[in-house]
Amino acid sequence: MTEPVARAELRVSDAERAAVAEGLRRAHDAGQLDLHEFDERVRQVWAARTRGELARTTADLPALPPPPGPRKAFTDDDAGTAMKVLTIIWLCISLANLVVWGILELTVGGIHPWWLYVAAPPGAVLGTLYAIGIGRPKG
Repeated sequence: MTEPVARAELRVSDAERAAVAEGLRRAHDAGQLDLHEFDERVRQVWAARTRGELARTTADLPALPPPPGPRKAFTDDDAGTAMKVLTIIWLCISLANLVVWGILELTVGGIHPWWLYVAAPPGAVLGTLYAIGIGRPKG
């Protein structure tokens, strides 16, 4: 019967190496590593064969916060929800009018761009509300 392999002796994948290299990049960006040390450690990461070797390259670094997620356009409160719904409604109405105008322009020709009168005023109101901070995330 064979002995189970210790966790530190398990082979690593390229995905694991890339994740550790990304963590080293964030450590360099945070000022925890200088460029020479960063380069040296990234070389060690890509040369690592086992999880133990990989862990040794970051053993002296504190745990880094996860990378920031995508920035939200609207807050999760009532104001953000209202702005999101109003923006979707405005966008749908504006696009529907643009399509109708486009069809008429292609078939009849010479049609005044009336869809702008439907889209611009509410779009300006929504833009102003967002600019003053209603439903917009802080920061």
